[in-house]
Amino acid sequence: MTTTTPDGAEAILEVRADVARLHELLVRYSLVIWTGGNISGRVPGTDLFVIKPSGVEYDDLTPETMILCDLDGTVIEGGHAPSSDTATHAFVYRNMPAVHGVVHTHSTYATAWAARGEAIPCVITGQADEFGGEIPVGPFATIGDDSIGRGIVATLAGHRSRAVLMQNHGVFTIGKNPRDAVKAAVMAEDVARTVHISRQLGEPIPMPQHSIDALFDRYQNVYGQDPTGAFE
Repeated sequence: MTTTTPDGAEAILEVRADVARLHELLVRYSLVIWTGGNISGRVPGTDLFVIKPSGVEYDDLTPETMILCDLDGTVIEGGHAPSSDTATHAFVYRNMPAVHGVVHTHSTYATAWAARGEAIPCVITGQADEFGGEIPVGPFATIGDDSIGRGIVATLAGHRSRAVLMQNHGVFTIGKNPRDAVKAAVMAEDVARTVHISRQLGEPIPMPQHSIDALFDRYQNVYGQDPTGAFE
């Protein structure tokens, strides 16, 4: 239901600005290098999303350089080629209606786990809070079509995690909005680093499932100033 109403046009401008600004957080938290990585955001009330252009340096990103696409990944508006991951983001939005933000990084520690094809076990409370269990691994898939998107959707279906490690590739996160997805990317890298370091010291202590469940419920529904419940 692509919209051209004034309200829809205003929503597009807001998402363009939001997505452009949030890319700075990927740099701030050392989740990307050079022009790698990307953020997208669904435009509320439309079948459109905004995504980073391909190969443009982070210092040069502005609301105007963001690319507007439909849910098939077709460019609707923009002066640059869209991200090479556009088909991936489009597939996620088409098949996960609650998702309004998608982030992709090759952050060092999380990608190291992805290179091993190993899920990150839930052995710290912060991971239970944020992801409700392990961070799973999705299948290896080639870049450029919707293969990665298919792997993301299949892996996260019925899973509480908002992050997935795509084997031999990197990290994708989803969220209620673009900022929520960025937070998940930041937290996924922090978890990956901490659990990796703990393994250098010895075998991490497993957490019982009932404790993981209780921590996740508290964090999603009680913690903070305005809890909104778990992402679905």
